[in-house]
Amino acid sequence: MKKIALVLLTVMLFCAAFSACGTGDYTATINVYNWGQYISDGSDGCLDINKAFTEATGIKVNYSTFDSNETLYTKLKSGGVSYDVVIPSDYMVGMLISEGLVQELDFANIPNYSYVDEEYKHLPCDPEGKYSVPYTWGTVGIIYNSKYVTKPVTSWEIMWDEDYAGKILMFDNPRDAFAIAQFLLGYSINTTDEAELAAAAEKLAQQKDLVQSYVMDQVYALMETEEAWICAYYAGDYLYMADTNPNLEFCFPEEGFNHFVDSMCIPTCARNKKLAEEYINFLTDPEISGENMNYIGYSTPISQAKQYLDESVANSPVAYPDAETLSRGEAFESLPTETVTHMGELFNQIKASGSGFTTIAFFIIVGGLGVMIVYFWIRKKYRDNY
Repeated sequence: MKKIALVLLTVMLFCAAFSACGTGDYTATINVYNWGQYISDGSDGCLDINKAFTEATGIKVNYSTFDSNETLYTKLKSGGVSYDVVIPSDYMVGMLISEGLVQELDFANIPNYSYVDEEYKHLPCDPEGKYSVPYTWGTVGIIYNSKYVTKPVTSWEIMWDEDYAGKILMFDNPRDAFAIAQFLLGYSINTTDEAELAAAAEKLAQQKDLVQSYVMDQVYALMETEEAWICAYYAGDYLYMADTNPNLEFCFPEEGFNHFVDSMCIPTCARNKKLAEEYINFLTDPEISGENMNYIGYSTPISQAKQYLDESVANSPVAYPDAETLSRGEAFESLPTETVTHMGELFNQIKASGSGFTTIAFFIIVGGLGVMIVYFWIRKKYRDNY
């Protein structure tokens, strides 16, 4: 799937192109904070994006990963960190902007922004287009193992099917988890209505006994090794996992699904803004974007990048679903802080609560012990009296 010859050519071209800049200073470093498994890293003969950037510009990349938008938010909000580039999802971009945690970009340093398709500019989360540059777009759906899941998979309801108890994985973040329940209940995934949030929480609580575990990046190993059979996750990661396990299939649920855009931003805590903009510009080059998407499986917001995609990616109905399918998608919007907090509290309560089976078993055991204690006490009392 990876084209080694093109990879080598790409590196050579960029080294030549950027050598004229005269950076050549390997003491310069930027800190990049991104999702796990979300950049082409040189494995399987693919292009090592960060290495190519360093070779082209002389700027080192200190790269670390997070597993959810909420983890990213907590790090930036708590302070004490310095990231130069972060890559949150659309609703989190809006939240970071509203709280002053990201800064305006100097697009004179990001000329490749001109390649980004117009439909991915000025998104609702950044209507003036001042703070973000799209990195990828994608969808959420059901990933399932066709070897074990023999029922038709068309609806989110499969994740509440008792026949697959203990083999189901659920998102370990409130926004994605609540969205699934909200789709099933016919609510908007951007609702702020407390009654609707309560109903969604109840729906998720009903699923608790069936869930093997709540996961984010752990999903790869569990689905690839068939320890779990059903999960809700991102389409790009499905393509990555399906390379390892061809029994995995993907479904766009009939009730609807989240359609998202992840973007590159520069936090207010950044120490190397100009170098960060150079990194964003590098990732937005069509050839680099295409090579990057070949590896991570997500969809590019740059049409000119598609000429560099492998056919298996470019023609994938999962990576690039048709218009009818995409019409069922709904984007997350930034929610009021009180709604986000309330949703998080409800989700934590769901995860912390004991399963119904465990609770019932506990009372049966305690009740049984109580009966036995009373029985032996009466028996001893009878013997003493006798």
